[in-house]
Amino acid sequence: MRTERGFTMMTLEEFEAWLPTRQVTRTVLSVQEHHTFLPAYAHFTGTNHFTLQQNMKHHHVSANGWSDIGQHFTSFPDGTIVTGRSLEANPACIFGNNQHAICIEHLGNFDTGGDAMTAAHRQTILRMTAAICERFAIPVTADRVVYHHWFDLSTGARTNGGGTTKSCPGTAFFGGNSVEQAQRNFLPKVRALLDGGTIVEAALPAGGYARVTADSLNVRRGPSPTAKKVSAVSAGTVLRVFQEKDGWLRVSNAKDEWVAAKFTAPVERATVRASTLNVRSAPDKTADKVAAVTRGQEVFIHERSDGWCRIGAEPRWVLGAFLVPA
Repeated sequence: MRTERGFTMMTLEEFEAWLPTRQVTRTVLSVQEHHTFLPAYAHFTGTNHFTLQQNMKHHHVSANGWSDIGQHFTSFPDGTIVTGRSLEANPACIFGNNQHAICIEHLGNFDTGGDAMTAAHRQTILRMTAAICERFAIPVTADRVVYHHWFDLSTGARTNGGGTTKSCPGTAFFGGNSVEQAQRNFLPKVRALLDGGTIVEAALPAGGYARVTADSLNVRRGPSPTAKKVSAVSAGTVLRVFQEKDGWLRVSNAKDEWVAAKFTAPVERATVRASTLNVRSAPDKTADKVAAVTRGQEVFIHERSDGWCRIGAEPRWVLGAFLVPA
């Protein structure tokens, strides 16, 4: 394991040992699969992992105007993995669908006629996806392990490949980039690594979920303003609540980590029951459509107003009649 330029490079085995030790306060519900397209295999020398990762960060920040590199991890042709964006931050990878996600970029061009995926890379892609699903209790289904190709680039609506989309993670990625090909060729291999079945998500704790209302909220080692600060989370972050005590919320099941409840507000978790549900900029049917969500997609309700539900920190509203408690 080696760190340079703010990134850490790991072998697959190191990644599998490292990931369970990470304490991530924000709620993670899905994992995104991408390919870089450029850089491709021809740009990889076997020793320039950090240079390529830094170049991607520079492009994302300078050209795209993002605050950081878009992805949380990049996998490389030799099977190694390099960290990217903080796990506490949402990725910047699928427009309109980045909340509560982990993003993986697989270096290469996996469109038909592009790079022939190496055996080491193939093994890493499968095992790192399985490790992320296990760490965050993500069911290995096409609703929760998603390809960029399934979302419209302009609206963020899930179209399963229709409309204006990228081919990402590639038309030849594990046999194809369609939902059906993922269900036939990719997802079963990930499930097999998890002892032959979809992960059963843990039951929700009694406290449910809460969103951060302060610009930045300190996470402390105990339910006290004098307890040691261990990290901080930003406005809009959704936290899972495991315990309430004297005006404090415990936000980790495994560790003694707390936030002040007065800087949070409760949110509800729900599932979309419509085949396609429009997301609008205001709680009104005439408001601009800014995205769409699809059946089975999970959302958090931040606010209710006259039958409408705001499903993000930003103004993203849907009709509540098409949501059911998750």
